[in-house]
Amino acid sequence: MNKLSHLKPSVVWSYFEDICQVPRPSKKEEKIIKFLLDFAAEHKLEAKKDHIGNVLIKKPATAGKENVRAVILQSHIDMVCEKNNETQHDFDNDAIVPRIDGEWVKAEGTTLGADDGIGVAAQMAVLTATDIAHGPIECLFTVDEETGLTGAFELKEGFFDSRTLLNLDSEDEGELFIGCAGGIDTLAKFPLEYESTPSTGFAFKVKVTGLSGGHSGDEIDKGLGNANKILNRYLWEMARDCEMRLASIDGGNLRNAIAREASAVCVVPSKYKEQSRIALNVLFHDVQMELKVTEPGLRMKLESLELPSKILSEDLQKRLLNALYACPHGVIEMSRDIPGLVETSTNLAAIKIKDDHILITTSQRSSVESARDDIANMVRSVFELAGAEVEHGDGYPGWTPNTDSEILKVTRDSYIELFGKEPEVRAIHAGLECGLFLEKYPGMDMISFGPTIKGAHSPDERIKIDTVEMFWNHLVDVLNRIDS
Repeated sequence: MNKLSHLKPSVVWSYFEDICQVPRPSKKEEKIIKFLLDFAAEHKLEAKKDHIGNVLIKKPATAGKENVRAVILQSHIDMVCEKNNETQHDFDNDAIVPRIDGEWVKAEGTTLGADDGIGVAAQMAVLTATDIAHGPIECLFTVDEETGLTGAFELKEGFFDSRTLLNLDSEDEGELFIGCAGGIDTLAKFPLEYESTPSTGFAFKVKVTGLSGGHSGDEIDKGLGNANKILNRYLWEMARDCEMRLASIDGGNLRNAIAREASAVCVVPSKYKEQSRIALNVLFHDVQMELKVTEPGLRMKLESLELPSKILSEDLQKRLLNALYACPHGVIEMSRDIPGLVETSTNLAAIKIKDDHILITTSQRSSVESARDDIANMVRSVFELAGAEVEHGDGYPGWTPNTDSEILKVTRDSYIELFGKEPEVRAIHAGLECGLFLEKYPGMDMISFGPTIKGAHSPDERIKIDTVEMFWNHLVDVLNRIDS
């Protein structure tokens, strides 16, 4: 403890370090909910929890600001739980271990949880501050943002009073977000079909590791490698050229993360043993050249195994590998209205063998609802052609930019006066909860901003230290400027 409290602003970093001690996987937020309610009670602040677990904490206006309009600060309390293969960590029970690495704060082999723990820490700092001038404050802490936006979906009208919202879940200092993409998940299931493994042959495990991973929305245009797609290139070629049979496959984890690692157990006739290694080396060289700028850490490895007892049926293997090869991944369309903004994308997120089926998880995003649905149907059609059972998730709406927003003007003017430069006003290709808030509270005036976080949703997640102080100073000044 207290490894970060000497950083500035110390109050924010101290609260962030406290939050790191509290396990908070998505859908398992009980401990962080209790932590927040205990915090509110300790500081004699009004607090309540709704049926799904969202927490609201209120703070009265400071003297002279009683008639200023109420403002709600919002962040989510769950975190993406990703770790490197060699890291031993139980996200349900173990604390995150933050460390300073030059100008960044990172974690030891796991995601850091700065997304959105730093937003939670800033809210806690505002709630306990005695030197900030502000009107009535409401702080909303939502659950399960990362795996389904459940907290925002389940939020009931009337849970809070404010009609001006500051979302503290952005990851680029100097950028003010006034819009975001909507999204939907597409899940494909292949019923498992096995047959006995031939009595002779060469069995091996092939692994793709060392990729950066990252956020499937905000970093989908960075040219990062997808371990699922890279692995399937090898499997598809081996099936055609070396009579390869697939025993198992596992890749990626989370719907909103680009797959960093993937592996498969394979069997080939003994005569193809050496060709299996040669083919991997050739593909490794090709992919290294393709991704040499964005993925210098890429590794592909083959290790021999004992023969497995069973393999996938030949028909299932063919349908699966063809579908994975055909499934689109990455940027589909760039915005014609906002330069540099990804309009539509899709992510081949995870491949998992469950009890009786193979589950393929994909996610689609777009700032245009019809385009979101179109790419989701494109993915659906690929897997239905391959004989899979396919279903879509509920989806969530985007947040249409409002360039005439009053809170945008306040936030922009504050940034210019504090830092002497113009902030970039833009929309983001990630999903924010703001679109759902707007459905429940029509007319809500919203903006999103935060410090710089890189590598979100991967063990390389890191937060730039000096931008936290900028973020804090900006937030405090915005609260002070809201005067009507």
